[in-house]
Amino acid sequence: MTDDTMTDDTTVDEANVDDTATSDDTTAHDARPEPLTVTYERLRHSTDAAELHEFARRPLPDRSEQAAFSRATALLEAVAGNPHTPEEDRVFLASTMPFPNVLVKLSEDASAAVRKAVAANTDDKNWLVGRLTKDDVSEVRDVALHNKRTSWKMRLEGAQDPNMDSDTLDFLSRLGTELEPDANVVLSSMVRRAVALNPNTSQETVERLADDPSAEVVHAARRRLSQ
Repeated sequence: MTDDTMTDDTTVDEANVDDTATSDDTTAHDARPEPLTVTYERLRHSTDAAELHEFARRPLPDRSEQAAFSRATALLEAVAGNPHTPEEDRVFLASTMPFPNVLVKLSEDASAAVRKAVAANTDDKNWLVGRLTKDDVSEVRDVALHNKRTSWKMRLEGAQDPNMDSDTLDFLSRLGTELEPDANVVLSSMVRRAVALNPNTSQETVERLADDPSAEVVHAARRRLSQ
């Protein structure tokens, strides 16, 4: 288990308050209940795809059952971090789980499809989405920049990235006007200005920004058009 293990309400250590597992956590060969740490390590190193699939898709206990809920979310971290968990199950967890300890594991997954699902998860913390705006795969970066949890700092850096694709730049160029009209005026204007100056921004987008409500964006766009 990692030092940065986190959940919204629980950690693996907290889940240890229920140090004896229910019969659901036992193996076919051993009917005795396992302590949480034993089950966690077994799942973390398991090569049994069927067992990992079952844990990934197992419905979570109700939050009112605090010990059982804590245990289940802790074990999902082990399943999420195991590369033997089927990819479709890792994508499922990345898309549906709100727990930072699980999403952190999945954000480091070798599969771009899994990281993309994390990037799109609107339950992400902004620091985690921000990490994915720096991903090696452009599609993952693009999805992260579309996530409303992404900070304005990361959006600005994306708008300034000379390798950013024109579709994502077009998306960023609409923030604070057509999209998220209640956004911070100064920050959204800075992003649109950076888009206007980005060499990968399409002619059509620059022409639209030449009529932007912000004078600094208009100035940047018209300077681009005059070149």
